[in-house]
Amino acid sequence: MRAVTQTRYGNSEVLRLAQVPRPVVRDDQVLIRVHAAGLDRGTEHLLTGRPYAVRLASGIRRPKNPVPGRDVAGTVVDVGANVTRFSPGDQVYGVAPGSFAEFAVTGENRLAHKPAGLSFAEASVIPISAGTALQALTDAGKVQPGQSVLITGASGGVGSYAVQLAASLGADVTGVCSSAKLDHVAALGAHHVIDYSRDDWADGTRRYDLILDIAGNPPVGRLRRALTPRGTAVFVGGESSGVITGMRRQVGGALLSPFIGQRLVLLLARERCTDYERLARLVESGQLMPALDRCYPLERAAYAVQRLENGAIRGKVAITM
Repeated sequence: MRAVTQTRYGNSEVLRLAQVPRPVVRDDQVLIRVHAAGLDRGTEHLLTGRPYAVRLASGIRRPKNPVPGRDVAGTVVDVGANVTRFSPGDQVYGVAPGSFAEFAVTGENRLAHKPAGLSFAEASVIPISAGTALQALTDAGKVQPGQSVLITGASGGVGSYAVQLAASLGADVTGVCSSAKLDHVAALGAHHVIDYSRDDWADGTRRYDLILDIAGNPPVGRLRRALTPRGTAVFVGGESSGVITGMRRQVGGALLSPFIGQRLVLLLARERCTDYERLARLVESGQLMPALDRCYPLERAAYAVQRLENGAIRGKVAITM
């Protein structure tokens, strides 16, 4: 089968299109014919191996799995003997390591039925980013209707979904992004937008019940100044400048949290089929739209990654087969 491969860590230049063996399904797995795979910052971290802490899971010297990609949407081709939720022919979406290929295998607990009415490309950009946003808001942030929510990185993969989900949950949403993406974030449902290059969201003008700091770098003290006395800040993703672990602020905030009135929470997002089922219902009810910027064919995956590296993406892109 055709697949995008990498034999070493690096940027988009290490990616190659190659022929690799088709994966074999195990008893608890589902074999998917991949129609589209989502691309976001998480995939980029695994591609580059930075921060270095990601290599503890993905391989110290080189990637354990030479095929990148995690978000997936496609059609079930085969199922293992222990699989009960899916059958060949089902249209599914979720998470499958090595999704930048014509076929991929994954556990059934990482999949849900594809939302009705969405293309495979649209569905492929939802699972990881929207699932992370949902967990940040509900599990970690415990958001309530009427609360004020500030979302940094609001135009990115996770941020694009966090804005929509927070609004659907009844929060008053403020999105922080670059000037070029203000209209995009407002269109997602943000009630207020802040251009981080011109305005300081931590100047004390307004305080927020919940802040989602998505892969940002603001010091913990700055986050606290923007929170209400009993507010919560959720760290989503690592620091963009952190080379070793990318988690210095997050760990420091979590250690400080028990001694102050505010909650500083490090989100460790999980891949849960129950979240993907809930997200599918939100899509089908019109409360959530896929954050799809554009599509690229498999042979142009390296170019798609390059655009992501350059910050030219709003939301996410899909790699199509």
